Amino acid sequence: MILIINSGSSSIKMALIDKLSEALLAEGRAERLGDVQARLSWTITDQVHDMDLQGARHEAAMLQMLSVLFCHIEKTGIVAVGHRVVHGGERFVAPTLLDDAVIAEIQSLSHLAPLHNPANLLGIHAAIKHMPEIPHIAVFDTAFHHAMPLCASLYAVPYRWYGEYGVRRYGFHGTSHHYVGQQAALILDRQFSDCRLLTVHLGNGCSATAIVDGISVDTTMGMTPLEGLMMGTRSGDVDPGLHDFIARVSGKTLAEITDVLNRESGLLGVSGRSNDMRELLAAADDGDERAVLAVDIFCYRLAKSLAGLAVALGRVDAIVFTGGIGENASVVRAKTIELLEMLGAQLDTVRNQRHGQDSNGFISPCGASLPVLVVATNEEKMIARYVSAIVNAQENI
Repeated sequence: MILIINSGSSSIKMALIDKLSEALLAEGRAERLGDVQARLSWTITDQVHDMDLQGARHEAAMLQMLSVLFCHIEKTGIVAVGHRVVHGGERFVAPTLLDDAVIAEIQSLSHLAPLHNPANLLGIHAAIKHMPEIPHIAVFDTAFHHAMPLCASLYAVPYRWYGEYGVRRYGFHGTSHHYVGQQAALILDRQFSDCRLLTVHLGNGCSATAIVDGISVDTTMGMTPLEGLMMGTRSGDVDPGLHDFIARVSGKTLAEITDVLNRESGLLGVSGRSNDMRELLAAADDGDERAVLAVDIFCYRLAKSLAGLAVALGRVDAIVFTGGIGENASVVRAKTIELLEMLGAQLDTVRNQRHGQDSNGFISPCGASLPVLVVATNEEKMIARYVSAIVNAQENI
């Protein structure tokens, strides 16, 4: 078995996956860590375990989560632990076995992802302390995008910034894009190494990626997850001069402006009511003009980005939607694909309303020149695949 750990600033998510069958054996979540309302829940062999964590922080929560798990699962059956780490910079371009030196290097990259890497490290330290005898492997969100060509990964800023500060486009959601790309190739009955795909991960965070022969060649997120598509609370692309303008007219600091672009913009900022696409679609149906506007901007900017990413492919073998919005919001898919007719994209209305559930993921018409798919993402399973490959390689040495 492989244990997957995703540690956030106030939460820890775990999944236990069978190495051979990739079956999900257990999943747990500790939330609101450090708060008096902190709680832990596990689903193990169809049994739900729920308890109060009494304000526990990461280390205490990790111990409690593992204690519950090992009451039902033999610890000796776990061959490795896979940790999600958001930013690997240019140093980590593949899953990496964790040791003190690697952990120190991940820490040194925290300036590139100050909201994410330190939280990931909290989980790593706690897990290693409680399971020191098991190999721990870091899997990086940025790694799948590391092979982007320089014309796609560099900004048009002084080149020395790249060498001195690591200023470049890194991309994120890599495990999700990689997983749904592989699954789409299976559905299309093609080799992943012979596919040209546009994969679209739409959740509270959103990104799209151009994949050529199994390799990410361009993506919408950049040096940080703020670049690119309109998202739940993130603005996505804005005029770089906006920061200076808002600073002058409002008196806000650069940090305050960046925080607004991260936490008060996107769907929430435009609609003024929610970052939840489900709520906005319902409000739009009820005539809320700003909800309508938020959805329209979201779909327009998504279609515009997909059309741009198609340049990197030469030909498009399929468009693949995933993530909470991508998998469930038929209206968003319909509005977006309607704007991409120049690529030959079309939808089958019934298939789209059924989210491809009765058509092996296809939401385009039978025989369409450009297949459009809905594929449920599974980042935990993809992380398990990465970890399994390292374990197998070590066993064969």
